[in-house]
Amino acid sequence: MADQDDILELIEDTDSTPEVSGARKWKIAVIDDDTAVHDGTRFALSDYSLNNQGLEILSAYSGAEGRELMRAHPDIAAVLLDVIMETDAAGLDLVEFIRNDLKNETVRIILRTGQPGQAPERRVIVDYDINDYKAKTELTADKLFTSLTAALRSYQQLERMVQTRRGLEIIIDAASTLYDFKSMQRLAEGVLTQLASLLNVDCAGILVLRDAGDELAVLAGSGCYSRFIGTTGHSNSLDPDLRQMVEEAFRRRKHEFADHRTVLYIRTGSGREVVVLLQAERELSDTDRSLVEIFGSRLSIAFDNVILYRQLHEANTQLEERVAQRTRALTQANRRLSTQWLRLQRANAFKNEILGTVAHDLKNPLGVILGRTEMLTELIGAESSKDHVIAQVDHIRDATRRLTLMVDHLISDAMADAFDISIRREAVDIAALVGEVAEANRPMAQNKQQVISVSTPEACSTMCDSDRMREAIDNLVSNAIKYSPIGGNIALQVDGDGDSTMIRVTDEGAGLSPEDLSRLFGRFQRLSAKPTAGESSTGLGLSIVKKIVDMHGGEIIAESPGPGQGSTFTIILPAASVS
Repeated sequence: MADQDDILELIEDTDSTPEVSGARKWKIAVIDDDTAVHDGTRFALSDYSLNNQGLEILSAYSGAEGRELMRAHPDIAAVLLDVIMETDAAGLDLVEFIRNDLKNETVRIILRTGQPGQAPERRVIVDYDINDYKAKTELTADKLFTSLTAALRSYQQLERMVQTRRGLEIIIDAASTLYDFKSMQRLAEGVLTQLASLLNVDCAGILVLRDAGDELAVLAGSGCYSRFIGTTGHSNSLDPDLRQMVEEAFRRRKHEFADHRTVLYIRTGSGREVVVLLQAERELSDTDRSLVEIFGSRLSIAFDNVILYRQLHEANTQLEERVAQRTRALTQANRRLSTQWLRLQRANAFKNEILGTVAHDLKNPLGVILGRTEMLTELIGAESSKDHVIAQVDHIRDATRRLTLMVDHLISDAMADAFDISIRREAVDIAALVGEVAEANRPMAQNKQQVISVSTPEACSTMCDSDRMREAIDNLVSNAIKYSPIGGNIALQVDGDGDSTMIRVTDEGAGLSPEDLSRLFGRFQRLSAKPTAGESSTGLGLSIVKKIVDMHGGEIIAESPGPGQGSTFTIILPAASVS
């Protein structure tokens, strides 16, 4: 006689146990062609509970129905399966379908048969991955409870392993993805996306960054939190409830799992803090929480990676700018060196030219001095008359003056070429200055019976260097005297219109040919005209005049109707100071 515990008693169920709607239940499939087996199984397991979860029993009455049931419900935890239904191997064929076609390796299968001899127990369990194999006659209420509990616990462990494996795969895949992001915004969006994939649920999330200055920035948001994306400043810009959760997370500085809400706290190596808040549709399992914690522990590296990349990018940008600046400075220095080299080449060429010219031009007056000195020595030895001695002394004095004039011109030209030359601007009465130059040159003009006339306003003030301008005007007047015929007229005129001052020197000399006009202001230029009284010329006077006028920001113009018709030189100076 069977024990009392082994008897399945059918008791009329007058009061059905109310079910708690929404509570999670274990899904159990009973696949058997005997209706009584379904009823008995439901009755025996009516009060079954494991981990505070009841059962949801689904029924199928053939192998074909079982296929449809398993395809429609991939989350079935355990199957109570009859071996012999519409065929002798219908149950075993269904097992093969579940394992091979549906690729469902987690569902636990308890095989039940009324004819144990039809299928050897060992072969069936090994070949078909069956959790348990029982004859219907021995599967009493207690043994059914025991077998089902073992199957459900095994299913739970397998599900955790599958979830863990899936989660770790996502974390590994996310690591390579998240570490590739180069901006904080993209990284934050990737974190929320990967968390939702990791938990395999639709969830609303927000990621908030706090820097060293306690400034908050919402870098990413999904679901109901997407409207806060781009919010910066203090936490007052968030909703009160959300603000409280974020501030508590920063204050608590650790993860929190409560009901359907998950809060992750992340602190980077650079001192920045990040809070990720997720609002999921279901409560997270222990496996989910473990995976989230593993995932969160790796995020600080990803955030530091972005920060370091940004710093490296900024440093690289600064370095490129410094290199560009240095390159520009070197280019400018190279240009200056090239300019200086050209100047040195010109200076060297000028030196060679001036040495040759000086050697030639100084030779004549020096020869005169030497020759006259010898003649003077002979006259003194012969006790010649005083007049002869005085004549030789006059010749020596004249040659010395010419030599001195040439040296003065060379010195002036050298000063004009100096790199640090400068002029001193001051208000100068040009009319008075021109009058002084005219008076200083009258004795030389009178020696050639020439007349100098001056036409100037009562006062004409111009900003210039009086010494330099005196030198320029004196050069023009002395040239006019030198190239004008004996008894000729020389006219000096000053005009001013408020914006500029014009100084004109007009003579009645040999004039200028077109060739003379093209090379008039060059150094050591010999003109077609010759001084009318045999005076010497270095060819430097007009080049000095042009240099002085250019330094004042002015202009000098030479005009001549043609050879034999005289010439006019006009200096135009700005009345105001030129910066």
